[in-house]
Amino acid sequence: MRGPASLWLIALALGGCASGGPAPTTREGRMARLDYVELPATDVPATRAFYERAFGWTMTEFAPTYAATTSGDTDIGLDGDPADRPAAPLPVIRVKDLEAAQRAVESAGGTILKPIFAFPGGRRFHFRDPSGNELAAWETPGD
Repeated sequence: MRGPASLWLIALALGGCASGGPAPTTREGRMARLDYVELPATDVPATRAFYERAFGWTMTEFAPTYAATTSGDTDIGLDGDPADRPAAPLPVIRVKDLEAAQRAVESAGGTILKPIFAFPGGRRFHFRDPSGNELAAWETPGD
């Protein structure tokens, strides 16, 4: 499978990994949902200003090389660190149990690119789906 279909399979696997069945349909009850997209940025201040002017978004600067919206819905992060920025947009799926999500990704045929690691907002891991797309899964403290 290619593109969105393979993402759907990974999301289905992540949604079913905690309860053994499909994810509940309410937003609050979901085990996993796409809630963050990290974009590569070669000029964070200019890119931040673009999104603020074009769409009226408010972005918080977390470092000279990182800014993000913090609306609590599907947020956007701008990563300008040459050592860390993704090569392409990085969809990030929020999960309630990171270890279970990693096992589900591996069981569904995904490849772990970066094992679970901590960062200031929580913990996450990166993986590649069967079509070669890189994604991440994360959890925040208290999830």
